[in-house]
Amino acid sequence: MNLLRFTMKMLVAVVFTFALASMAQAQATRTWVSGVGDDVNPCSRTAPCKTFAGAISKTATGGEIDCIDPGGFGAVTITKSITIDGGGTFASILAAGTTGIIVNAPVGSVVVIKNLSINGAGTGINGIRVIAVGTLSVEGVAISGFTTHGIFMNPVNGATGNLFVKDTFIRTNATAASSTGIRIEAVTGLASVTAVIDNVRMEKMPIGFFNASSIATIRNSVISGMSVSGITTQRADGNSQTNIENCVLDHNTIGVQAGTGPTITRLSNSMVINNSDKGLAVAGGTLVSFGNNSVFGNNIDGVPTSTTPQI
Repeated sequence: MNLLRFTMKMLVAVVFTFALASMAQAQATRTWVSGVGDDVNPCSRTAPCKTFAGAISKTATGGEIDCIDPGGFGAVTITKSITIDGGGTFASILAAGTTGIIVNAPVGSVVVIKNLSINGAGTGINGIRVIAVGTLSVEGVAISGFTTHGIFMNPVNGATGNLFVKDTFIRTNATAASSTGIRIEAVTGLASVTAVIDNVRMEKMPIGFFNASSIATIRNSVISGMSVSGITTQRADGNSQTNIENCVLDHNTIGVQAGTGPTITRLSNSMVINNSDKGLAVAGGTLVSFGNNSVFGNNIDGVPTSTTPQI
């Protein structure tokens, strides 16, 4: 009897070990999706999955999902470090009535989203919504057709994170006054984000960039056609800073707005032109100019709260 029990225990241990090994093998470092794939596949190069949601569970933490051919690969929720890259083909997410990508990953995670078209078809909610992440990089992405925000980073109380957006185009379908191309705003409390936005074009929505929870730099970018403001810095319960370098803000209602709260907006080597209400607007915050900007052709050009010399 004792020998039988021992044998059974050993058999269970062996089966458990093989099960764990099988689970580990099921998660590959690189997986693939295809417009003619199937999510029951292992997501290998020769047997690809059909959707990002199907591939992500079979991709190891820190791994990468790539696209073999053109296709719409579906909305996805990201909960770990991963790269999704649609380079080399036309890869897209059609997210009618929903959010294209939700990122809710742990502290220290690194998420990269590259070379995708994310389309809300006029009824989508957010292009990319970030609840929590260590670092999110968005590169070469086109976001359009969403009713709320293009990229919405709203960390929970006390959370920190990094957001890098480069070579990206955002045009939403939003009409609500708070809707934004890129919006960084904590859910509650003093959550803080470091953001760098480089070579981004935003068109035709209420607000281009809204910063209420970060120290952000936006450079080499064009923000045009905003019905409320091109850039607004605002924070009621803490400090937000926005540094604007080599940008064009034109044909908005307000070009740059230093909103309420202990906020700082710095403007350097930029053009603020042809805005229908004000070029520069100060509504409680601090707006610092480096004295090398072109602010003209607005209904009211406005003035900064101070000018600091260049060093």
